[in-house]
Amino acid sequence: MKNNKEKKIKNKEQKKYDKGQVFVKIMAGILSLLMILSVAGSLIFSLI
Repeated sequence: MKNNKEKKIKNKEQKKYDKGQVFVKIMAGILSLLMILSVAGSLIFSLI
């Protein structure tokens, strides 16, 4: 019984994300999007 309760507590702790971790992932996504847009924009302007 105790092992099952301990496992459930550990699973709940793993599901919770740190605010910093979420912030870093969002910022990484935004930066990658900006990089892709800048490369696409520079390619378009160089072809014109």
